[in-house]
Amino acid sequence: MVFSSLLFLFVFLPAVIAAYFLMPKKRRNLILFIFSLMFYAWGEPVYIILMLFSTLTDYFLGRYVERFKERNQIGQAKLMMILSVIINLSLLGFFKYGDFIIYNISSIFEISYRGMKLPLPIGISFYTFQTMSYTIDIYRGEAEAQSNIIDFGVYVSLFPQLIAGPIVRYKTIARQLKERQETIKSFSYGAKRFLFGLGKKVLFANNIGLIWEEVYKARSSELSVLSAWIGITAFALQIYYDFSGYSDMAIGLGSMFGFRFLENFNYPYMSKSITEFWRRWHISLGSWFKEYVYIPFGGNRKGPLKHIRNITAVWLLTGIWHGASWNFVLWGGYFALLLIAEKLILSKLLKKLPAIINHLYALIFILFSWVIFAFESVEGGIQYFKAMFGITSSGIIDNQGIYLLYTNIILFLILFIGSTDYPSRAANKVFTKYFKGNLMPAAIECTVLIIIFTLSIAYLVDGSYNPFLYFRF
Repeated sequence: MVFSSLLFLFVFLPAVIAAYFLMPKKRRNLILFIFSLMFYAWGEPVYIILMLFSTLTDYFLGRYVERFKERNQIGQAKLMMILSVIINLSLLGFFKYGDFIIYNISSIFEISYRGMKLPLPIGISFYTFQTMSYTIDIYRGEAEAQSNIIDFGVYVSLFPQLIAGPIVRYKTIARQLKERQETIKSFSYGAKRFLFGLGKKVLFANNIGLIWEEVYKARSSELSVLSAWIGITAFALQIYYDFSGYSDMAIGLGSMFGFRFLENFNYPYMSKSITEFWRRWHISLGSWFKEYVYIPFGGNRKGPLKHIRNITAVWLLTGIWHGASWNFVLWGGYFALLLIAEKLILSKLLKKLPAIINHLYALIFILFSWVIFAFESVEGGIQYFKAMFGITSSGIIDNQGIYLLYTNIILFLILFIGSTDYPSRAANKVFTKYFKGNLMPAAIECTVLIIIFTLSIAYLVDGSYNPFLYFRF
């Protein structure tokens, strides 16, 4: 089940809202826990056992970590923390990377291997990182162990951010699990944020995604330069509106139930460098790796060589986190090289160049990264790069490219502008200057939200193309 589905919008969400707010406050976490398990079970019911196992394991290990620390038995506390990390990584490794590892070993020794072909547990990459951070934070003394198993179960399984984040660290919502306030203001903000996210996903990501689908299915050797660049630009916009829209919906749903999740995107395509891009894109993942890998490894404090080592390690892990395929390893290595180059050389040069040049530099290398990301076959990615640079027989411009550009130029322009902060800044300026103190801004906002909801539902009823790109991570 995904948020942008009629089942979620008209059955699941109304049911959980009604049950939640009809219950007394002390029972509301139980309602969230039950409905979150139901939400998870819709995809793979058998994997509820896996989530419950992970929940129980980290709940008890967290309690042991705290108990040993209170007794000043630091060695035993560290052992419990390490055990939690090993169990979580083992689960993630088995289900997500088992076939990949065994297949590559089999290839080296020329052994036939058909693979286990287990379905990937939904959201396992997200909730294993959350549960690991829980025991690590208790060991560090940055969080207290949760005594209520239901409250901890809500933290692990909370459906708004279960399958695609943002990755929520326990210490950021520990108090909210017990003391959050559900208000009309937070609910209305959450509903508004959810609807804007729904529009980004359904109206923008799905429509621009159809362009990428058409280009992706064509043979790269038959693509002109124009078609190839249109295709990868469409993919870049699709994955942004798809993932950021889903994050908006998750943040909005959290607010409806009184939770405050941290932002996960901050207009990443406005970046002037790759370093800035990764401060703006999937912020929760970058923060997690910085907090639990980069800094513990020494960050930039132990000399340039170890600094390079730490950047490389973080970005190879970031690539592997996204999927069990060599293209993701290359994707992570690609960003590691760019970030190292910026740290050592490019940052000083970029500061001397005009802002527009910096923007173009960042956008071009980001587009190149999406080619690596989009093609699980490394050979497929190479062929697509050839098309982008005209190393094919199809030339620079062809009828397909002209048709795609001509019929979708308005959509591209809307999505380009929408990926910046200019619309929100302009709206705030107009409302502040001309409508301050009256109801016009609220009326306009309500009208826009009604239009977004109506169009989104019409699309979902009529359309069959409704993918979610990060669902498989």
